[in-house]
Amino acid sequence: MVLFSQHYMDYRAAKLFILRKMESELTNKLTYHGMHHTLDVLKITSELCRAESISKKETKLLKTAALFHDCGFTETYTNHEEKGCEIARKNLPEFGYSEDDIEKICGMIMATKIPQAPKNILEEIICDADLDYLGRNDFYSIGNTLFEEFKEYKVISDEESWNRLQVGFIGGHNYFTGTTLARRESKKQEYLQELKELVASYENE
Repeated sequence: MVLFSQHYMDYRAAKLFILRKMESELTNKLTYHGMHHTLDVLKITSELCRAESISKKETKLLKTAALFHDCGFTETYTNHEEKGCEIARKNLPEFGYSEDDIEKICGMIMATKIPQAPKNILEEIICDADLDYLGRNDFYSIGNTLFEEFKEYKVISDEESWNRLQVGFIGGHNYFTGTTLARRESKKQEYLQELKELVASYENE
């Protein structure tokens, strides 16, 4: 019989809990912020943890933060990060996460709030994972799911306002980790240039 120390983090059980919660409670109106996004962020977070040589324990904290970072959408569309922290604080102690662990996780969740403002390497990793698609081949297809979601939630009304929003957003966005800068930045800049040209064409109509 193995006796776990008081602060044995049962990451797998926490993962199962939050994925089940999201599966049953997220609305299908979330064409971008659905489970697929959370799983994508989790995958990229794992890749970045390996590439940036993050310790085993901190990797678990980061992967937990990735799983919980958008769970607040089960209850609210605005300020979902704060709600996600509430859900983490309420439930993670059951899975052996200490108060200190949970504070770090909440720091990571809050760092993903736009505009991103990470304060340490762990927060930088989750920020980069969250917006990894900005420099990926599936940029336009993923962007389209966000466009549909924004229309559904009345954030924007049409394609022109969406493309103007994208130019402002991507133009002001920064990647933080060396790994992501190396593998995503140049492609992101290409997309930004394409969108700038598209927006310029509106002015000439």
